Amino acid sequence: MQTEPKPGTLYIVATPIGNLEDMTFRAVRILQTVNLIAAEDTRHTGKLLQHFQIKTPQISYHEHNRQSRIPELLEYMANGQAIALVSDAGIPGISDPGYELVIACIDAGITVVPIPGASAVITALSAAGLPTDRFVFEGFLPAKAAKRREYLESLQTESRTLIFYESPYRLPESLQDLATVWGGDRQIVIARELTKLHEEFWRGTITEAIAHYHQREPQGEYTLVLAGKPPSQLQLTEEQLKAELLQIMTQGVSRSQASRQLAKITSVPRRQLYQLALSLAIP
Repeated sequence: MQTEPKPGTLYIVATPIGNLEDMTFRAVRILQTVNLIAAEDTRHTGKLLQHFQIKTPQISYHEHNRQSRIPELLEYMANGQAIALVSDAGIPGISDPGYELVIACIDAGITVVPIPGASAVITALSAAGLPTDRFVFEGFLPAKAAKRREYLESLQTESRTLIFYESPYRLPESLQDLATVWGGDRQIVIARELTKLHEEFWRGTITEAIAHYHQREPQGEYTLVLAGKPPSQLQLTEEQLKAELLQIMTQGVSRSQASRQLAKITSVPRRQLYQLALSLAIP
């Protein structure tokens, strides 16, 4: 069923994540017939529009101008114009500022229509070979090491399959932090350049991934898919946890390191274990 874009509507239009053949017929038609395209990068989207002979005018909408641009876009739609929102690749609103525009439209009573298509998250997960029945997407890992490790610590007991985005510049550091916080034997699938000519899926443990990228310089955009923590890991009472911590610390291990070691074999976050460790007197 083909219908023209409805006046005063925001269309969330998915675009290819690499291979232009993944553009849908519906996405092309909507982009051809809306009044305006709000693009994350008008130069980047311009190449896509040229390929599909789409002549609809563009307006920029990105992280740095969203606060000033949202009222302008709302006014256009209030006056009956149909607008398509696109990101540089994939589905808008996934790790980009599209979310804020969607919320603003909903609050203003403006209809929001999704035009589905390619997504790096689902594409990577579908071919990773890790459980797909329950998963969680966590976006980009924090850029700074301390915040990244703290963030990973908050997720170390997550039993669902986890999906992250990562840049090639931070991949080695992030892999090292994953090994430090979660242990090196966790299964990981590293997908790069999805749907492109040099698409690659690397599979193994975190420790093996660190060794692999010591030998090879990371290139391209990465999607990391990691196994969740097994639900069968050791469950202990608070008194048992204290006893385990005390036994580790009497061997000369610091409270912080003892907490980290015990967190790897239990379902208890490192921070909680550290608080228990602080209450213990080392003989």
